[in-house]
Parts: sequence; C-alpha cells; structure tokens
Amino acid sequence: MNGGKGNMADLFGKMMEMQQKMSEAQENLASKSVTAEAGGGMVKVTANGAQRVTAIEIEREVVDPDDLELLEDLIISGVNKALDEASEMAKQEMQKSAGGLLPPGMDLSQLGL
Repeated sequence: MNGGKGNMADLFGKMMEMQQKMSEAQENLASKSVTAEAGGGMVKVTANGAQRVTAIEIEREVVDPDDLELLEDLIISGVNKALDEASEMAKQEMQKSAGGLLPPGMDLSQLGL
C-alpha cells in the first residue's frame, strides 16, 4: 500500500511547485505594464500587472477649467481600461506559469485568476 503514499507525495510536490511558480509570476507582474488611452489619446493611463496605476498622461488641450467633467470622465475611462488590460495580462501570465502543472482544461478562474 505504499503506492498511495507516493502519489500523495507527488501531488504535494506538484502543489508546492505550482505555488512557487505562481508566486514568482505575481512578483514579475509588478514589472510588466499596459497603457490604455481615452479620448483618442488625450488621456493615457499606465497600470502594472499588480493592478496599480503607475502613470497618467493628460494632453494640454483636454484641460479646460470650464469643462472639468470631460477631463474627469476621460480619466475614469482611461483608468478602467488600463486596469482591465492589466487584469487580462495578469491572468494570461498566471496561466502560462501554472499551465504545465495543471490538468488539461482546468480553468484558473475557479482559483480567482
């Protein structure tokens, strides 16, 4: 009955290996970034794979003291697009990291990824 213990040890080893790879991938995500545009490039927002906004660029022409609502809307739109793109990038990177260790067809969204 030693075969059962070996399988459990193999499973535990694979789980530890997957946890290590996922941790490394999460650390690497902070160094990767995406940039999204709103208003035809009037506002550009950069976010990293750790879901943090790292930069916002605003073209001078969009800064109108009489129409701050437009600027606010463009910033919100740009931030949301950048975070969506960063989230998708993170999901893809995490799937690449864990892909070889997971059974075929396993969906990482079940794990919150």
